Amino acid sequence: MLAGLLITLFAVTLAVVAGPDRLAGQAAGASLVQALKWDVLLAACLTANIAMLARHRFFTPADIDGGGLSPGTSPAQLLQSILQNTLEQAVLALSVHLVWAAAMPGSWQAAVPVAAILFVVGRLLFWKGYGHGAPRRALGFALTFYPSVFMLLLLLARLAWEALA
Repeated sequence: MLAGLLITLFAVTLAVVAGPDRLAGQAAGASLVQALKWDVLLAACLTANIAMLARHRFFTPADIDGGGLSPGTSPAQLLQSILQNTLEQAVLALSVHLVWAAAMPGSWQAAVPVAAILFVVGRLLFWKGYGHGAPRRALGFALTFYPSVFMLLLLLARLAWEALA
């Protein structure tokens, strides 16, 4: 988790400090469009999770009726847990990325693509390590969660600063 936090702090801070100059003059509408383009990566991760569970259910007679009609096998429960976590993380990340695109300066907008890329890397590591326990999925979880939290904290600080000014 600490490694994920340090990677997040470094990557997002670097994106904000050294982001492309062309983003600095970008209007909020253009920033929103750009954020949505990058957030297709979040949708791809969610789609992959849904497909993995659907594929498992289709080829497993004990799980073909779905989670609501049967207790589910261990692999189905594992895939459902991973899907649930991915859905939660995708909703959080998408929300933060869109508010960031609307509220933060243009020069800070490079944080969204960095966070989206960290999301994908984090999900891949999370999926690979999930069945092996918390220590093996920790970095993947951190790379998915911490960029959203860090960006949210920066957003809240900026909005509080603007309210007080």
